[in-house]
Amino acid sequence: MPPVAAAILIVTLVAVSGLVLGGIRIRGIGLGPAGVLFSGILFGHFGASIDHEIADFTKEFGLILFVFTIGLQLGPGVIELWKKQGILLNSMALSIVVQAVVLICIFVTVLELPALTSAGLFSGATTNTPSLGAAEQAALSLSEDNRGGIGSLASAYAVAYPGGILGIIASMLLIRRIFGVDVNEEAAKIKQQEKQDYEPIERRSIVIDNPHLGSVPFGKIPGVEESGVRVSRIRRAGEDVVHVATDETELRDGDLVQLVGPLSELDRIEPVIGRKVDVDLMKEPGEVAYRRILVTDPRALRKPLRELSLDQVFNTTVTRIIRSGVELTVRGSSRFNYGDIAHIVGDKESIERATKFLGNSGKSMKETRFSPLFFGIAVGVVAGMIPFHLPGVPFPIRLGFAGGPLIAAIVFSLIGSIGKFVWYIPYSANLALRELGIILFLACAGLGAGETFFKAALSVEGIKWMGLGIIVTMVPLLTTGIAARVIWKQNFLTICGVIAGSMTDPPALAFANSQADSDASSTAYAAVYPLTMILRIIAAQAIVMMFA
Repeated sequence: MPPVAAAILIVTLVAVSGLVLGGIRIRGIGLGPAGVLFSGILFGHFGASIDHEIADFTKEFGLILFVFTIGLQLGPGVIELWKKQGILLNSMALSIVVQAVVLICIFVTVLELPALTSAGLFSGATTNTPSLGAAEQAALSLSEDNRGGIGSLASAYAVAYPGGILGIIASMLLIRRIFGVDVNEEAAKIKQQEKQDYEPIERRSIVIDNPHLGSVPFGKIPGVEESGVRVSRIRRAGEDVVHVATDETELRDGDLVQLVGPLSELDRIEPVIGRKVDVDLMKEPGEVAYRRILVTDPRALRKPLRELSLDQVFNTTVTRIIRSGVELTVRGSSRFNYGDIAHIVGDKESIERATKFLGNSGKSMKETRFSPLFFGIAVGVVAGMIPFHLPGVPFPIRLGFAGGPLIAAIVFSLIGSIGKFVWYIPYSANLALRELGIILFLACAGLGAGETFFKAALSVEGIKWMGLGIIVTMVPLLTTGIAARVIWKQNFLTICGVIAGSMTDPPALAFANSQADSDASSTAYAAVYPLTMILRIIAAQAIVMMFA
């Protein structure tokens, strides 16, 4: 059978059987996509193999797809999490790395474990392949005599790696069991917290009762710009017809206006300009219309609203923006993201012109733009291969195929668009590409490990390495995870994300995501991943240099 045909057949069989295995749930708990890894190990053990170059390409490309789509989906959320809990979450990840290094040092000192074997155990137990490469470079740089010991380093890594994945999943399940966690309830708490972070937006009618305002435009009133309060409608004193109002509308004594904004800011602005009245201007006669418009035209992206000047150009007012189901206040500094829903108030003709400018294309929201996707992946791959130096570290550090694309995706998701390149993928397509990527990665990783796993694992030395590896995996995760729950009251899904991210482990993240319908684990994973990757690489080199 041709190598390509054989590879396709074997990978698909491993994927199917692994997904079936992962779908088996005992007391509501299953392996999820991680089942593909163990299916691959079994297939590999019984002689199934594919061309190494094909396997390497498939595995790495699958990993790139997985991490890039995660970064693209979660970029803005990662930045928000960094602002709120970045120090705490990364401190947790640092604790996990440091504990693992301390355990390795104990094994070397007490059990007289060889240095290169210890470095391999560290990399395998923490499921971090780049740190393995760094340890190999460190060993060779110290002495060419270490070249023969590279085999023990790789063997210890291969034996500890599957146990590391099992240990990570087991740690998550143990924490879940210890605290009696209901994952659906945890997901609901995350969503509730996200809603609380944004104050509800309300409407209020106010009659102007401040002669000192003179004829100042609403947008020029002190404090209005920072408040996020917008004016949408106005009924002039002595008139019965409601007109469109914008930041350029001048307010006069006796006018009745409708304001839209957060409750606390409405309470602050009201006494400055007048007093509240029980009149709904939306029900009063006038030629004022309202529409929800999808923002899909690249011309409207990346620029602040004060630069777009929708009020001056189209005589319309943006009263609120809905992003990912959350209502956001509108300021002059606000910017549209692709797929935002803008609430626009204006006359019918003005709204039609604003609609054409903003796009409002439901069809484009369902399309997957592959040109920006592959461009972003290419940038991420290049970024992952670029070496950089840290003070005190004698070897160059690279983020690799997992770190480079992840960072690139986060950056591109924040940029949003460059010209006609828009980094947006519909959620269903993003999820499909993400799942495909992790399945390809796990299938090939399992096939590669299965060739020698059982032979090494069933030897006396292999069993010893596996046991020590599981200790290195689980002790730091359990101590940090329990402390995070008891002391810092962290959400279980966030803890799972930190656990997976601190081990830079995509299979563990896939398992964490399979527990509940929430992005909390993925967001926490991405938030700690960059620091953890650098720490793992430095730690592996330090172990070799200290004990070799």
